[in-house]
Amino acid sequence: MLVTHKSISIKGVNIFYREAGQPENPTILLLHGFPSSSHMYRNLIPELMEEFHVVAPDYPGFGNSDQPEINEFEYTFSNFASLINEFVEQLNVEKFSIYVHDYGAPVGFRLACQHPERIQAIVTQNGNAYEEGLMSAWDPVRTYWENPTEENKNKIRFLLSSDFTKYQYTNGTRNPEHISPDAWNMDQFVLNRPGNDEIQLALQYDYRNNVKQYSNWQEFFRTYQPPTLAIWGKNDMFFGPEGALAFQRDLDDCEVHLLNTGHFPLEEELKTSATLIKQFLQARL
Repeated sequence: MLVTHKSISIKGVNIFYREAGQPENPTILLLHGFPSSSHMYRNLIPELMEEFHVVAPDYPGFGNSDQPEINEFEYTFSNFASLINEFVEQLNVEKFSIYVHDYGAPVGFRLACQHPERIQAIVTQNGNAYEEGLMSAWDPVRTYWENPTEENKNKIRFLLSSDFTKYQYTNGTRNPEHISPDAWNMDQFVLNRPGNDEIQLALQYDYRNNVKQYSNWQEFFRTYQPPTLAIWGKNDMFFGPEGALAFQRDLDDCEVHLLNTGHFPLEEELKTSATLIKQFLQARL
């Protein structure tokens, strides 16, 4: 069984995606974070594709998808969710589980609120939905939310630098030398494309609207009770373990595993993550 690499036009934007497994098996929609793409799932997909139908799209301005000009496309999480919703409909996927990481959470949880009947389960890997999950690394971004001056905007440009991209992958890991540089080099290649910096800064500013949605997402959890697996890199500088444990407040069927690694657990804890996902979903689907 092979992974296929495809593109589909959604609202005039070519969306690249990876797909594997038999469509008649339960579907998992893999939603990536910042500054990554479906490339972050390159090793997870082969682990899951025997038992599941796996689909992993790249958002506009990320990975191998189109990068429309910032004045021609609304770079917001709400628009990403709308576009991914249409993506799912075009693929004729009626029910699915979502795996969310980082930026994938505000995309995936919006999808879930829009169509709760489609969501079979949630796997969150450092995909936050609670205020207490936000660490102090967000402080310069919060300053920009509160006072969106050019000066404050420039103070968060370091988030797009090659040093910081590498740091996101290696910080909090037990063995940084086990993390492949292909991961951060692939991300940085996209970040360095002309115009991508302004897209990323627009999304950093729009993230404030995700925090405002937290109460709505928590209401969704309480109302619809999707089975939820939280596999968290507990040393993540952005999303602390309190964010993982908080899901248990609102969900009756919620398993939490805190792994001794950083923001990208799949880079260091692939086998553990894959095993937990398979066990959890097989028991519930």
